[in-house]
Amino acid sequence: MTLKFDARFDPSYGSAVELAPGVLRITAQNPSPFTFHGTNSYIIGRDTLAVIDPGPENDAHFNTLVEAIAGRPVSHIFVSHTHRDHSPLAVRLKAATGATVLAEGPHRPARQLRIGETNPLDASADTEFRPDIVLPDNSLTTGDGWSIRTVLTPGHTANHAAFALEGSGILFSADHVMAWATSIVAPPDGAMADYMRSLDRLLEREDRVLLPGHGGPVTAPKTFMRGLKAHRKMRERAVLERLKLGDRSIKAIVEAIYRETDPRLHGAAGLSVLAHLEDLVARGLATSDGEVSIDGVFRPAA
Repeated sequence: MTLKFDARFDPSYGSAVELAPGVLRITAQNPSPFTFHGTNSYIIGRDTLAVIDPGPENDAHFNTLVEAIAGRPVSHIFVSHTHRDHSPLAVRLKAATGATVLAEGPHRPARQLRIGETNPLDASADTEFRPDIVLPDNSLTTGDGWSIRTVLTPGHTANHAAFALEGSGILFSADHVMAWATSIVAPPDGAMADYMRSLDRLLEREDRVLLPGHGGPVTAPKTFMRGLKAHRKMRERAVLERLKLGDRSIKAIVEAIYRETDPRLHGAAGLSVLAHLEDLVARGLATSDGEVSIDGVFRPAA
């Protein structure tokens, strides 16, 4: 199955875009190779509102959110995960509105760091974030004319969550599923096995459209997610093939299978390969000379 990404997107910086009745999108002007045009924040409701992913600590984005809120009360702020492009503005928005902040929990790695290992994504983690309410899986939060169900989707981060707007067919998929690119799964913050299980979970749902944390909507979710799953399996096969051809380092594997990728993304690609190798070693399909790490030596299983 061929995975077709869609990079068409107008961020409409400084303004709110109505996507559905009672659903507004505001895109922060924080573009980068990892955030595409910027982080999407969503405002839900008509009278008393909810905000999903307030975004980075950014004055212009905060002012646009306040302008779109237009003096209406905000009862809830939902945070999908604790990367610095999604969660930090929750503090200022809570102070301005008195809203309750909800999330799966504080930032944490998907596994313990190994001896001597450093987390290359430390700078991207909002380690100060603490929700007022911890959201269990499948919990339902009801507001003024809206209900939002929490769907835990670990993988991109250990505390990643998607949010379903009940009765609308809309799932806010944050960074788990995006139309413009694959999600970064980078140990120790994320884990490939968790990501694939979460993808399977979303495939079991009947959502009509996914509204992601970056870029435009995913309008055929099942088809797109099946493509995502096939893409990840293709990458897994490519990693195994490179091991069979004699590559022993992540650097060599990245240079071979990501040769057409923007070099600025090779570091992230290396972490993605590490995520695949962690999973492959755990499943007995590859071996490592010592700890599974970014600098490790890998071989195909005998």
